[in-house]
Amino acid sequence: MTVAPLKRITPATVDVLDALLAASDPLWGLAIVKASGRPAGSIYPILERLETAGWVTSEWEAATERSGPRRRLYRLAADAAPAARDALAHLEARRAGSSSAPGTAFA
Repeated sequence: MTVAPLKRITPATVDVLDALLAASDPLWGLAIVKASGRPAGSIYPILERLETAGWVTSEWEAATERSGPRRRLYRLAADAAPAARDALAHLEARRAGSSSAPGTAFA
């Protein structure tokens, strides 16, 4: 699956991408919430948008010995990693004061 360009990359989206890039294993939603420091109400819609665009894949956790409901696990798609790194670099550049053209889309 190819990744679609994102029309808008917010700081919250970058935080989600950063958490996914840093993870060696799939992360469940609440782990992404904790890693990003953002509220769940922001993270889950971002994950849905990223999955629709092909940047993220998800699957339900296999049955475990752990009590409680199954968790949805999220992973950055392999072909999305370069675009995610570009998004992080773009945000860092903007924070440093050297922004690129507004409205830049990432793919």
